[in-house]
Amino acid sequence: MSKALHRPWLPLLLAVAWLVATAWARPLELPDEGRYVGVAWSMLGSGDWLVPRLDGLPYFHKPPLFYWITAASLALFGPFEWAARVASLLGGVAAMTALYLFVRRWQGEANARWSLLALATQPLFFIGGQFANLDMLVAGCITASVLAFAHAALREQEGSRSYAALAIGYGFAALGLLAKGLIGLVLPGLVIAGWLLLRRQWRLLWRLLWLPGILLFLAIGAPWFLAMQERYPGFAHYFFVVQHFARYAQGGFNNAQPFWFLPAVLALLALPWSAWLLSPHARRAREPLARPLLQLAWVWLGVVLLFFSLPSSKLVGYILPATAPLALLAAQAFAAQADRVRMQRWWRAGAAAAATACLAGVALAATLPRQSARDLGRALREQATRQERLVFLHAYYFDLPFYARWRGSVEVVEDWNDPALIGGDNWRKELADAGVFDPEQARRLLRLPAGLRTESCSSAAWWAVGPQAMVQRYPVLQAAQLVATQRDLALWRVPAAGLRTPDCGETPIASPADR
Repeated sequence: MSKALHRPWLPLLLAVAWLVATAWARPLELPDEGRYVGVAWSMLGSGDWLVPRLDGLPYFHKPPLFYWITAASLALFGPFEWAARVASLLGGVAAMTALYLFVRRWQGEANARWSLLALATQPLFFIGGQFANLDMLVAGCITASVLAFAHAALREQEGSRSYAALAIGYGFAALGLLAKGLIGLVLPGLVIAGWLLLRRQWRLLWRLLWLPGILLFLAIGAPWFLAMQERYPGFAHYFFVVQHFARYAQGGFNNAQPFWFLPAVLALLALPWSAWLLSPHARRAREPLARPLLQLAWVWLGVVLLFFSLPSSKLVGYILPATAPLALLAAQAFAAQADRVRMQRWWRAGAAAAATACLAGVALAATLPRQSARDLGRALREQATRQERLVFLHAYYFDLPFYARWRGSVEVVEDWNDPALIGGDNWRKELADAGVFDPEQARRLLRLPAGLRTESCSSAAWWAVGPQAMVQRYPVLQAAQLVATQRDLALWRVPAAGLRTPDCGETPIASPADR
């Protein structure tokens, strides 16, 4: 038993188990988890694994890797919350594995364990690893890519080449591109270039530009983008210009925050490990081998924080690539004074406090779910048939199709011809943009409010979800059966009309050309 406790793979196995153990404990968070899992659910239901779709419409805000992993997980394990979070869990596992193996190779087992502990118990990292959006997946790819290239550079210093490390670096950069776009390549490039320039070893940059690696990157990362551009001629402009450069360089998007926002969030959500960065040992190496690692970690941390602090729009998940270098710095600060009993006590107390904060965050999210439509989805699943229609009223309830096991698309009623409603950075804009790539499908799914005037003429029963106050706006709901409520939301079943009247005409729909 004592030998097993000292096996090198055991700390990593325990860290993975720690990250995975509570992934089931809370409902999907809205809007992000519901949106991205909903796209994967739609991919699984439609059988089209090439084109990501939001409510049946081509959704090109982000590339497909998260959707592919999530759809495969849901197909393999079933529609459970933990299965919907497998892509983020894999990103977390990739980051932990890369950091542990890198530090173990260059500084030994003890430092590797301390770095792994400081990473796995950061509340930001722990929650991010169980949050079903793209941020942890791309952070894991970036972390693995940076450390693989750093390993290759350190091996070059020793006079040998590590083709395996170079292949891993280029491979994970390509996966990062497929996970969230250009940052999967740009951030590792900026970190490694900045690190080598700081160390006055810029010639190593040319040694890292390895032609087989570049070809590997293109073989993994390019085909999907080329296929989408061939099928949808406006794809490249929308994906790269609008969703990358415009979102980065322009204002007008959600979550505008001051420049200092992300450093403050990282310092708070990485406690108590972020406090170790104040130690002089986090900036000054006692051993020659520790110096390049400290330089790498500081450059890495600075690049991530600066890169994502420049745009006006900021989200907490953007700084997940900074969690690994922060953990490395905290471990370095402790390693320099690990022989002191007082420091050992602080380290253990910090680990206990961090683990408690992680579990408290999950418990809070499980007991106080925000905006979830899980109850309505389950009620719909129990009573609806595949032949019936589902209509959302003036909102898109991202998680409801997942919980309802709804395989088809949803009709969404909104004033789609009003530029004021669809001009913001919200769900309306997302659906309106998606409709441009498939106008025919958009005509069927994006409906105008006037269309419900003739719904009393429907020859089949249908379902509606929306605020309970919608009964006053749409008389057709007054004759409907109120099936379930959740907060101010309601699920109605509208019965089929027994007799069609002369007033029953065409149903008004939104025209993509009008938007």
